[in-house]
Amino acid sequence: MKSLILALVCLQLSDALMHRVPLTKGKSARDTLREQGLLDDFLREHYSDPCAKFDGLTGVASLSSTEPMINFLDLSYYGTISIGNPPQSFTVIFDTGSSNLWVPSVYCSDAPCSNHTRFHPSSSSTYRSNNERVAIQYGTGSMTGILGYDTLRVSDITIRGQELGLSLTEPGGFFNQAKFDGILGMGYQSLSAEGATTVLHNMISQQVISEPLFSVYLTRVDGESGSEIIFGGVDPSHYQGSINWVPVTHQAYWQIEIQRVTVNGQVVACSEGCPAIIDTGTSLLVGPTNAITNIQQAVGATPGSYGQVPFTCTHLSMPDVVFTINGYDFTLPAYCLRTQGSCMSGFGDTGSNLWILGDVFIGEYYSIFDRGNNRVGLAKAV
Repeated sequence: MKSLILALVCLQLSDALMHRVPLTKGKSARDTLREQGLLDDFLREHYSDPCAKFDGLTGVASLSSTEPMINFLDLSYYGTISIGNPPQSFTVIFDTGSSNLWVPSVYCSDAPCSNHTRFHPSSSSTYRSNNERVAIQYGTGSMTGILGYDTLRVSDITIRGQELGLSLTEPGGFFNQAKFDGILGMGYQSLSAEGATTVLHNMISQQVISEPLFSVYLTRVDGESGSEIIFGGVDPSHYQGSINWVPVTHQAYWQIEIQRVTVNGQVVACSEGCPAIIDTGTSLLVGPTNAITNIQQAVGATPGSYGQVPFTCTHLSMPDVVFTINGYDFTLPAYCLRTQGSCMSGFGDTGSNLWILGDVFIGEYYSIFDRGNNRVGLAKAV
């Protein structure tokens, strides 16, 4: 009976998990296996032939889970999680530029907390606190809070005892205007404030995903559906051509090395190489001030009021900006943000030497974050 059930569900699981094909109505194959007491055996013994042929990435059939994300003005992408028992739902940014999970809490009376969903620890039967404080500073905001543990659910994944921050303060105005409640960091453990255990670490250690990686697909038309993050898998329908793998050079952010940046065949930045991070939590493509100024001038953008950089935004007038990374040329043909009929440059400057390849870049290149091999895969998004 065991071998028959496993054989029948193999194709069904592979198609559904890797290509988002709906399972037949009623119970999922995973639920059927769990009810029969066979799910653990399936995960342990059958991620090889005959299912291996369905995964073109590693040759191992993957247990993956997909979380859709809302595209807000091409500026932020957020999905839904739940915490506690019974579950309390929140919207979060899945942020590769940080490593902590936190949400607003009832302990916080700041305006950003009052304007968003707040976690009620006393309403969860599984919450416990270690009374440790945490403080996190982002480029556009900050929070202070306490650390606790509770059950986390992301899509159909359940993580037991996930460490999370509950905000006590959220100073400044950024989070007050944000459409999302909190942040779920997807960076390396070494980047985590107070050493809090990351969600990705627990996904791997609790074996709720079979591949230690996740992938991100971002649409670039405001309001367009289809943006998603896949935990433990890759969707070939989201890219064309081959995946170009780039080694992570420093395991904190998802940091890589840019060899050079060119416009019309001329090097405009990074002539001797420069560090960069792939960051889903940053809207723009950000770099050192002098380098970004060179790019803006090369593409015909001039600074305007409030730091905005308007320019004529048509594919006919926009020269490609090419990033050479690990020997591959990644062309950026569209790098503007269209809002209310106007167009602003998708490039921004920062005071540091670290480049941030944010959503403007990720929208062009399907991004795979491979923790098992410490590399990032980039492929032309479709």
